Amino acid sequence: MYEACPVCTQHYEPEVGFYWGAMYISYGLSVGIVVLVGLTLYYLAGDPPVWVYITSVAFAVILLTPLLFRYARALMLYWFGSIDYDQTKVPLTSRK
Repeated sequence: MYEACPVCTQHYEPEVGFYWGAMYISYGLSVGIVVLVGLTLYYLAGDPPVWVYITSVAFAVILLTPLLFRYARALMLYWFGSIDYDQTKVPLTSRK
């Protein structure tokens, strides 16, 4: 991961240990996935055996762990990092 944004030079880690709070956000996202998979199995699969719940939830969480990690850090940076995105500060060559 870069130390700073190559376009706007925003530092990704404002202070040491800043992303420890992202673990809690990632945990909350994981709990949401567990609940969503559990309810989906209950209603669509007709309440299967416990081993199906455990296997499905474990597979979903392990499969989505890279996304959870990335989005938890991004949410932590936006919510608590005092990031204010300003389109006018972005160079014209990097705008799409």
